Amino acid sequence: MLMVIVMISGDFLSMSLTTDRVQPSKMPNSWQIGRITIAGVILGVCFLAFSTAILAIGKFEMHLGIDALRTLCAVGIVFGSQATTYVIRGRQHPWGLRPSLILVLSSVADVLIISTLAVCGIAMAPLTLSVVTCELAAAIAFGLFLDAVKIPLFARLQIS
Repeated sequence: MLMVIVMISGDFLSMSLTTDRVQPSKMPNSWQIGRITIAGVILGVCFLAFSTAILAIGKFEMHLGIDALRTLCAVGIVFGSQATTYVIRGRQHPWGLRPSLILVLSSVADVLIISTLAVCGIAMAPLTLSVVTCELAAAIAFGLFLDAVKIPLFARLQIS
């Protein structure tokens, strides 16, 4: 059930990206798949490290049981996906291009829905509001870190 919730929340966010503000290239782009793949792998490894850190903190610092760990990880994936989406939606910093209203509303809905389900223990083991709030703060910090990785990475790989 948790995977269904994670997949649906990701689908809503992905679909709302079609309404996002973008700046088209002045000239046609040549897709350099090798460089794009390298960048994707590096950013994906960062997301894997974030998810692993969430799991490790839940297991070794908070001593959560398996069901609470599942909830913690599901919330972490949703929040981390939000951060990743905002970072990779453009080549510049996330704050350099204002998102569309529908994208923002989709994000707010995703965060509120997964937070409510987690805190109330609906279809998953409950977590405290403070744990969910800390996870959201960690996802924001992860987004800032990911942006700090993305900008020089894209410059190094000449992805413009």
